[in-house]
Amino acid sequence: MPLNTDRPSRPLPTRPAGYAELARYSSLGRLWAMLGGAARAGRQVTLVRGDAPDVCRRRVSGYVLGNASIFLDEGRTARDLEDGFAPHPALLALLSGDPYPLRAELNAHFELRVDLVLAFTARRDLIARPELRFAPLVPGLSSLPDDLTLDARRLGRDELHLLVQRACGLA
Repeated sequence: MPLNTDRPSRPLPTRPAGYAELARYSSLGRLWAMLGGAARAGRQVTLVRGDAPDVCRRRVSGYVLGNASIFLDEGRTARDLEDGFAPHPALLALLSGDPYPLRAELNAHFELRVDLVLAFTARRDLIARPELRFAPLVPGLSSLPDDLTLDARRLGRDELHLLVQRACGLA
């Protein structure tokens, strides 16, 4: 259910768990500008399941980032390899402390899909909850194992803010 012109006006009473602060003492106008920019940039802007249309929270999806291996959580990937090891040259290099072959493989065959939930609270905070996942450009083209866990690392506030701006067509 795309919402190109909808302008939510009821702030969330508090900041839910899992949301990062983008800006303090923001405004509804800023939220509306971000949602409008996302719609103009071709992103899908939809209601969050269970929310009324006037609640100031929307899901923005459809932003894709190529060459995004820098966002890989290498530590978590290495820990997962210790439990279920699969022989692959890039994975062997990661376990020996060299992440660059795995990064090159990710940059060549994967993209980072960025979905996020933008919200505005009663304390005038603009907040976001990112949902980042690596997805193959062409399924089966990469020689990495299909069951390999490729999680994105936790983003800093500035990194998240830039991703949100780019997803909303504002940067």
